Amino acid sequence: MYVPPHYSQTDLPTLQQFIDDHPFGLLISQQDGVPVATHLPFLLDRTAGHGVLLAHVARQNRQWEHMANQQVLAIFHGPHAYVSPTWYQADKVVPTWNYVAVHVYGRVALIEDPNELIPLVADLTNRFEANQPVPWTFDPAETFIHRMAKQIVGFRIAIERIEGKWKLNQNHPIERRRRVIAALREQGGDDANEIADLMVKSIGE
Repeated sequence: MYVPPHYSQTDLPTLQQFIDDHPFGLLISQQDGVPVATHLPFLLDRTAGHGVLLAHVARQNRQWEHMANQQVLAIFHGPHAYVSPTWYQADKVVPTWNYVAVHVYGRVALIEDPNELIPLVADLTNRFEANQPVPWTFDPAETFIHRMAKQIVGFRIAIERIEGKWKLNQNHPIERRRRVIAALREQGGDDANEIADLMVKSIGE
């Protein structure tokens, strides 16, 4: 990922928290020199090094067949918003897009043993059911669960490199950035307000 120094986010806890907050990522690998991608939710285990990503795909998704020990890329995207040059109230400026993203690189180890795979599915389920009014109950002992486990392949990615890009108009004077924040607030919407919040934090206000 192209990351100019003023947009770079290198604080590991911040990057890990971003993945926890935006766990639906894009997994990219290669097969015969051709890129292959799957959108899927990830879990992050922070206990070792930069962390380990865990997920699973449908067995019918042929991407898993070539991933073992391959270095892959997982992309996590956060809020984003268009920035109009009119908001700067300045000459010789251009449109841009503010956004936050994290790229993760690492090698894949497949998980096909049911004794590892079913607990992974349980952890994923519990993670995303936790905020439901009536969480769905996962019983790993059910025969149905074991049948379903045969239809998926799990994997872990030991993170070798992690990059964060917080593109929040840091290349502009603070007064211009304040004008962008105000315009985003007026525009409204989840993405605009989240970008505004991040911009406020970036200038220490």
